[in-house]
This record gives sequence, structure tokens and C-alpha cells, in this order.
Amino acid sequence: MIYTITFNPAIDLVFQVNHLNIGQLNRVDNEDFVAGGKGINVSVLLKRFDKDNIATGFIGGFTGQFIISQLEKEGIKSAFIEADGITRVNCKIHSDSETEINGNGPIISEENFQKFLKFFKSELKENDYVFLSGNSAKGMTSDSYGQVAKLCQDMNVKLILDSNLDNLTSCLIYKPFIIKPNHHELGEIFNIKINTVKEIIYYAKKLQEYGAKNVLVSRGSHGAILVSQEGKVYESNVPSGNVINSVGAGDSMLAGFMAKYMEEENYKESLLQGAASGSATAFSTGIGQIKLIEELKKQITVKEIV
Repeated sequence: MIYTITFNPAIDLVFQVNHLNIGQLNRVDNEDFVAGGKGINVSVLLKRFDKDNIATGFIGGFTGQFIISQLEKEGIKSAFIEADGITRVNCKIHSDSETEINGNGPIISEENFQKFLKFFKSELKENDYVFLSGNSAKGMTSDSYGQVAKLCQDMNVKLILDSNLDNLTSCLIYKPFIIKPNHHELGEIFNIKINTVKEIIYYAKKLQEYGAKNVLVSRGSHGAILVSQEGKVYESNVPSGNVINSVGAGDSMLAGFMAKYMEEENYKESLLQGAASGSATAFSTGIGQIKLIEELKKQITVKEIV
């Protein structure tokens, strides 16, 4: 089975505004309510690739129930732990530039987290896949991610990890199957500014020395670099298109990559699908649709560079 974990999901309230006037009344041209959070984004795209998965994490209140209902519409099963409080709402304003206002979400108690771990221990089976995406919720401790990562290692489960610097680096000792920093985050890990492909490859290999098996580095409009556990390095370009919403593009890249890898264990084809998936979401209001992903594949080239 495939599981996605979102500890602090959200409803993304997306406003399209022709011109945002700060301090004045603004009327929207269009609005969308989207079940958000990195793991939820992954769940949606996996399901569109016909990969059944279970979305889990923490939710609270009426906003949490909205997320469950949206997942049900996509045919996605959920197993969230109820927490006291209200699942957060994030406001995304797309105007002359993108403005984001993110909520906090409920505080997760130790009892909540232990209940989550108990559920996970009872459900996980060898060779399952676990996507651990996004950041901690309020109340969680610094070793929460490490506990999940260690459980995955103990159960021989493939861990797909996409989180902030601290969570990512603290989990490397548990040998995640793949991590996905962007090139800025990769530089932050080593406290440098990365400027070249050569530097990306060098520092991605450093992360492999620390425990990561595969390192997928997204580079925005410059494509992506994959340093694989088989010792090969692949580079993809990006297709042309109008960027509407960058939220969820990285999650879609990772989901698209893994959806193909689960079928073929082919890194080159997986990166091709991952790159198309990320771009499809960037060119859409919500998570990209399969039809657009297939169209964009025609514009993408993946080459082995090492």
C-alpha cells in the first residue's frame, strides 16, 4: 500500500485578482477552494495515475471534514487522526505577483502523535511506500519525523521524504529511498549558494553519503537533476507554458516520478514523468490532470549527464 502523511494540511483559498490594492476593498475575478498540504497533493496525483493510496496525518474541525470530502471525490481513502482545533486555511492571492497568507492549524498533543504512530505500526507492511511531506504541526517535537523514518526503515518500507532542512537532514540516517530538495534548499543544507549543475551533483552525492539513496533536485524553470542510487545522473528540461500556480508543483514532480518508478523502476522514464507532472500543476489552478501531463511529456528531454 501507499501512504501519504500530511501533519498540517490546509484548505488553500485561491483568489485571482486583476490588481491588488493594499488597504482597499478588492473584488476577486475568480476563487477556488483546494484541499492542500504537500502529502495531500501527492495523494491526488498518485490517484490520477491509478495508484491507490491512503492519506493520513492530522485534521480538525469543519475544515478538516472538507479535506476528507475532497479526497473522497478523488477516490482517495483517508485515515486522519482528529486533533483539537481547526485545520488551517491558507489564502493564495494571484495578482500582479503571488501573495500567500498561511494559517497555523491545530496544536498536536503527544497523545495525538502516539495515536498516529500506533495506527501506522499496525498498518505498515514490508515494501509499502510512505510519502512524508511538508513540515511539522504545532506541538510536535523535533524527533517526530525521525520516529516515522525509523519505523519505515525497521519495516523495510520505502520512505519518500520532502520536508524542511532540519527534518530532512535528521532523517538521512534512516536511509530514505528518495529526497527532493530544490536547488536553494540544497544550498541551505550546506550553507552555500549553489550556482552550477556541477555543484548540484556534488552536494547531492554528499547527501547520498549521509544516507539518502536517491536525490531529486528541482530547479524551477531550469528543470531537474536526479542523482540515482545506481550511480547515474540525469537532467531534464521543462516544457513551455504559462505558470498559473506554483503551489504543489514540487509535490506533483515527486508523485509523478514515483508513480512511474513503481511500475518500471526506470529512473530516466520516472524523471520524464516527474518533470511533466510538476509542470502540469504549475500550469493549472490545482493539481495537474493526466491529459496535460501526457501532452507535456512530448516537450521534455531527459539525458544522462554522468
